[in-house]
Amino acid sequence: MKVFKFGGASVKDANSVRNVLDVLQKVGYQNTLIVVSAMGKTTNALEVIIEQYISKNSQLKNTISELRTNHKTILNDLFEGENHPIFNTINAVFDDLSLLLERNKSPKYDYIYDQVVSYGEIISTTILSAYFNFKGISNKWLDARNLIKTDSTYRDAKVDWKETQNAILKNVNPKLLTITQGFIGTDTNNFTTTLGREGSDYSAGIFAYCLNAESVSIWKDVPGVLNGDPRVFENTKLLNQISYEEAIELAFYGASVIHPKTLQPLQQKEIPLYVKSFVNPKGTGTAVSKGQTLDPFIPCFIVKKNQVLISLSSLDFSFIVEENISEIFSLFHKYQIKVDLIQNSAISFSVCVDNKFGHLEDLITELKADFKVTYEENVSLYTIRHFNNDAAKSLESGKEILLKQLGTETYQIVTKQ
Repeated sequence: MKVFKFGGASVKDANSVRNVLDVLQKVGYQNTLIVVSAMGKTTNALEVIIEQYISKNSQLKNTISELRTNHKTILNDLFEGENHPIFNTINAVFDDLSLLLERNKSPKYDYIYDQVVSYGEIISTTILSAYFNFKGISNKWLDARNLIKTDSTYRDAKVDWKETQNAILKNVNPKLLTITQGFIGTDTNNFTTTLGREGSDYSAGIFAYCLNAESVSIWKDVPGVLNGDPRVFENTKLLNQISYEEAIELAFYGASVIHPKTLQPLQQKEIPLYVKSFVNPKGTGTAVSKGQTLDPFIPCFIVKKNQVLISLSSLDFSFIVEENISEIFSLFHKYQIKVDLIQNSAISFSVCVDNKFGHLEDLITELKADFKVTYEENVSLYTIRHFNNDAAKSLESGKEILLKQLGTETYQIVTKQ
């Protein structure tokens, strides 16, 4: 069986949905499971709905109505009128969203977040499945919340692999074209969970692992994996081949094409991953598999923006030792702070971190009880894998550097944005 993953950009409007069908007709869709993200900026819109719900903003109903209208516009274009049952189906999903918000009793943001944002994937896959059937492409729609079982770490759930594999093998018919959602699952109480932002790639990896898939193809609006984000870096080049190990390194440092968790289950079973263009589906793309580290072997550039640089020193100028570092990392874990870079000396300890869960203020307050703390928000972390002097010089040019770190293969700087 093959697993295809289509992200939000590939289903952002009616023409994009038509293009997905065109891609499948060009490359084949027999014995294929398709994992699909929410349409376009739907997840962002649902995040606005969450904020308005929590703050009791009077615009909440209007925002939901606007999102409903946006999807209805896509339906009108795809189904040429309102006679198709899909219109009532999608209306019912939006009604269910409104009812969820009316009945919710939990004050916990992360829980609310997962219950609400999951509607994006449910809506997009329901539309895609109906459109395929409308065009004579028979398929089976499956709810990933019945398949991917997790713990209750909302917004960053951990997969229960045994339960997940049992559910997937029980429900997925490998002989049928199957459409399901990325990003979402459920915990033991059947509350919706999510696998982390951009977790649809990870979902594709989970399905591939459990199904012993032949391959995974992630369809993007780029030719494949480039050696840098073309929106940030100039003269980027296509990487034809990347090893699993190198791809995991790139993902860890923040390469946006592949989700950090996606590759681990694929590597265990040596399932190749292809990153291909939905604009040019016959293009070669990039293969991530066992073998050569990089082809071509060139520097790879990565940037993570909106980071926080935290610098700590002891209050009495004593050494920062193992006990201090253990205490610091315990607090990072407590407040769900992801550490992307570490640098320390005898009396200081600096980290560049990601504050995606918004707990920075609480962390800083607790750190100040034991350390002298300075921090700067909205910094950028640049990384070059397989750097050379020319690459490093070009990256440094014109930037105010706050911290620099060099290893044998990896060069990193933290700069003001």
